[in-house]
Amino acid sequence: METQLDPMTDDLPLMANTSYMLVKHYILDFDVDFKSKVIEGIIVLFFETGSRYRKTSSTGKGSCQSQFGETCKMRASELCHTPVTNVSACSSKTEYNDIAVCGKGEEDTSDKNGNHSNEEQASGISSSKDCCDIENHGNKDFLLVLDCCDLSVLKVEEVDVAAVSGIEKFTRSAELTDVSKELENLRNQIVHELVTLPADRWKEQLYYFTRCSQAPGCGELLFTTGTWSLEIRKSGIQTPTDFPHAIRIWYKTKPEGRSVTWTTDQSGRPCVYTMGSPINNRALFPCQEPPIALSTWQASVQTAAGFVVLMSGENSAEPVQLREGILSWYYYVTMPMPASTFTIAVGCWQEVKQQSFTAAIQTNIEFSLPSSQADFRWHEEVCGHVEYPCRFQNPAARLQAVIPYRVFAPWCLMEHCKECLLQLIPQCLSAAYTTLGTHPFSRLDVLIVPSNFSSLGMASPHIIFLSQSVLPGGSHLCGTRLCHEIAHAWFGLAIGARDWTEEWISEGFATFLEDIFWARAQQQLSHDEVRGQRELKALLRWRRLRDEVQNSEEELQVLSVLPF
Repeated sequence: METQLDPMTDDLPLMANTSYMLVKHYILDFDVDFKSKVIEGIIVLFFETGSRYRKTSSTGKGSCQSQFGETCKMRASELCHTPVTNVSACSSKTEYNDIAVCGKGEEDTSDKNGNHSNEEQASGISSSKDCCDIENHGNKDFLLVLDCCDLSVLKVEEVDVAAVSGIEKFTRSAELTDVSKELENLRNQIVHELVTLPADRWKEQLYYFTRCSQAPGCGELLFTTGTWSLEIRKSGIQTPTDFPHAIRIWYKTKPEGRSVTWTTDQSGRPCVYTMGSPINNRALFPCQEPPIALSTWQASVQTAAGFVVLMSGENSAEPVQLREGILSWYYYVTMPMPASTFTIAVGCWQEVKQQSFTAAIQTNIEFSLPSSQADFRWHEEVCGHVEYPCRFQNPAARLQAVIPYRVFAPWCLMEHCKECLLQLIPQCLSAAYTTLGTHPFSRLDVLIVPSNFSSLGMASPHIIFLSQSVLPGGSHLCGTRLCHEIAHAWFGLAIGARDWTEEWISEGFATFLEDIFWARAQQQLSHDEVRGQRELKALLRWRRLRDEVQNSEEELQVLSVLPF
């Protein structure tokens, strides 16, 4: 059985075997039902073979299959869904190995019980599961493991991407035969060519991702669900290379699912939003949670008319009417990000708009740069990340001091936002640009979330959640919190910790930068006043840290050594 964890004391288990299969793109289709407090989802995942299997295969000394066979054992699963017309559950006692397999030249750091260190688990570098199944047919089937919790999985199938019209351009094969093995290889080859398209073809890439997600299925896959994972296999497939690289999953969330919050806003209207919970997004859709699992996504959300859907997408979506009373909202991202950064908020939000002449004045706010900083700013940028349409390499983006922004709030808080929040956003964005340069993201939505939100703010790509508590505090409280969340666009989002246990580094940078941003945003303050504010805040933070240390157990006061 899977280990029962105490959320108050145990780390979040990262079950996905990202070393063998890595999700490169998600296509999500959500249907939000406020009556039942359930989101019905269909998700299509596009994979590449993981780095560990590629490394092992390149040695030429033993295949992935032989390594899997070394340590196979059995583990009880909660449910076993078999691929039949009417999906039903049956009992099973299939077990899988809890010991990660280390490739040649890698050290197995697990203890004698197969337990891995917190660093391995937090980073996702080591798989927490072996990838085989030997019960049903005596063979050693590869097992794909996804992070999943509080979801009712209904069906899993392979997607026939080769059936898409015009997809021939993504294969080097001149013709096909009727041999099923060659057809399976062709499907995986198509997915590989699609996920590795160059950045300047991103529109074509998204178009064919959508087309492939609509392709028919070509066979249901075996799967089991556990407390923290979804495990998928295809009978007779023994390696990640041969495993289907495009799969479709039907599922439903549960009202008690811990990745989303169903509640009412301050005006008493129903809403649902992701709250950055301790279990991330695995109760919203099956995914790979380790921070090293970077992927892009497209999402369509269906909901009743009258609701507004905000997401962490690059585009400012406009609703499309599907049928009477039902609207669809479409978002996408082209910058690979961890699945935990996926954010959605559905509610009767009202956009807070300002008068046109005020907007024109505020959008043109710019701050002067020191000459040395200005000279550096306009040099050709060279990035070392994976290829995607990067704003740091876009000359127009490098000149954009204030990115397009919108503010949303419940109806009853619109006036508060007009008076306090709206005028601060361009000032804070400009101050951030003056300090750090090009904004990593192309736009920004700011949402005043319901009163049960447990923090003052939360930053995601292209969207910031702010608590209503910052509005009555005047411009200082609202401005400093806004600066803090804007700083996370650089530290925490564009640049993030490889290991979840080191997220405090991003918080440290954001806390440091909020004072610098806010000081530059308040140009009316003298140098001495700015310095006095920073010293006062530093003193308050020191006293809070001192009190926390004095009241914390000794083992919680130790920080890991960082290799800078």
